[in-house]
Amino acid sequence: MTGTIVQISISGGGVPKRPVMEAVLTPLGIEGDGHAHPEIHGGPQQAVLLMTAESIDQLVKRGYPVFHGAMGENLTTLGLDRRLLRTGQRYRVGSAVIELTKLRAPCATQDIYGPEIKREIYDKQVRDGDHTSPRWALGGFYAAVVQAGLVRVGDEIMLESEMA
Repeated sequence: MTGTIVQISISGGGVPKRPVMEAVLTPLGIEGDGHAHPEIHGGPQQAVLLMTAESIDQLVKRGYPVFHGAMGENLTTLGLDRRLLRTGQRYRVGSAVIELTKLRAPCATQDIYGPEIKREIYDKQVRDGDHTSPRWALGGFYAAVVQAGLVRVGDEIMLESEMA
């Protein structure tokens, strides 16, 4: 599975995150990125949040006022099939390697886009790990940074291995 990085997003904390052309991925996240609720977000197992541009487009088509970075994602990709994303997959992105660690669960911060958005991106099947849910990975996937490195808009993101 291969895609492209179409946006890298950071903020001082909270949403939306704003675009930058390049960033350094570290084991604790993207340099310069902050979290409004560090007790919930961030840390080595949730260093970056990856979301597909196709997911954002789907939410827009359903009437939500979202855009790249609006959902708090750090890496917005084009070309990856969210329905095939799984915990343990490792991806090379720029000179970094990330490993998907867990699906992103919705939070109250997303209510600014409409309280229904949480039900739109997450259901019981997703919570139970059932990748056949039509909502699978619609809200994104957290990743650990296995190998620190530089990532740029336009870089390829490529599956390296299925399980660590």
